[in-house]
Amino acid sequence: MPPDNDAPLSGNLLLASLRLPDQALLKPHLELKEYRRGDVLFDAGEDVGHITFPLGQCVAALLIGLQDGRAVETATVGREGAVGGVVSQGSLPAFSRAVVQIPGSVLRIEATVLQQVKQTSPGLRNLITRYSDCLLAQVLQSVACNASHTIEARCARWLLGLQDRLGSDVLPVTHEVLAELLGVQRSYLTRTLRTLQQQGLIQVRRGRIIILSRPAVEASACECHGAVKRHFETVLGAVYNASGTLVSLRPAQTGDKQMCQAV
Repeated sequence: MPPDNDAPLSGNLLLASLRLPDQALLKPHLELKEYRRGDVLFDAGEDVGHITFPLGQCVAALLIGLQDGRAVETATVGREGAVGGVVSQGSLPAFSRAVVQIPGSVLRIEATVLQQVKQTSPGLRNLITRYSDCLLAQVLQSVACNASHTIEARCARWLLGLQDRLGSDVLPVTHEVLAELLGVQRSYLTRTLRTLQQQGLIQVRRGRIIILSRPAVEASACECHGAVKRHFETVLGAVYNASGTLVSLRPAQTGDKQMCQAV
């Protein structure tokens, strides 16, 4: 599909936060694509040729493959961010695998083209740098979480993060997918979800999990979700409504020392 000059930049909070002149620099190079669940954006060791901006409810996960065949999630990216070497000087080998978990639309741009545009746009360069810091914070917090917290707390954290990105109480995720992302056996994950359901936090249905009480899930989760959320708010200016859902970003400024501010 050729670049779409009418691409819906509003579907991605990073792109929507840019000033109109910066958006105009990107729009001729953005390509609109549809992805299904399980589609691979890039694999470990492959050159990252494109930077991908999920739109709407599309969500991708960055996975690290282990020798025993498991693939553990290190970060989840939805409409608040981008997938790929956003701060690299073009195409570089990927360390992780990027897989679409919630199907939907994305906008993507060639990595080398994004690098060229960044050189002419301080606002874009500033925004991408700050987002990269937030993505790193998410990865670092995930490492600490996996090493220190119970599967129940980690599961609640992950459900909150997905709800943030979808803006819905209904999360279209299966036991199999969630178990893989958390790095546990499906039977163990099923017992965990049953416990959360018995506590009245969630309702488990075939192919989906329904959040019944956001405050109760937050109370059950470890501190990791809140820590990452606060870092996004401070560094990137992501705005959350009362339910915790990502809402918007104030347009990025032109100076490298200026940042996206919370509305």
